[in-house]
Amino acid sequence: MKLSREEVLHIALLARLGLTETEVNSLSEQLSDILENFEALRQVDTTDVPPTAQSIPLQNVMRSDDEVTPSLPPSQILANAPQTEEGFFRVRAVLE
Repeated sequence: MKLSREEVLHIALLARLGLTETEVNSLSEQLSDILENFEALRQVDTTDVPPTAQSIPLQNVMRSDDEVTPSLPPSQILANAPQTEEGFFRVRAVLE
């Protein structure tokens, strides 16, 4: 399905887009290609495919129980910090 210049301008008006002449020509081709792809999809036989909202089954993913694990020592955590002070990261003040 080939879109005319007027149809592209109408779509642009509905979308409140100001288009240059170059953009109208470019979008005319791109939108026509998209519509041709939808036409190809429309021809696919889907009579045996049940209507679904999801293509894969969904399941709730619940958070697992918290487990206590050893953490890194502070010296190792602060090893690559540009500045430290009294065992903490030193950062520039954000608020005055």
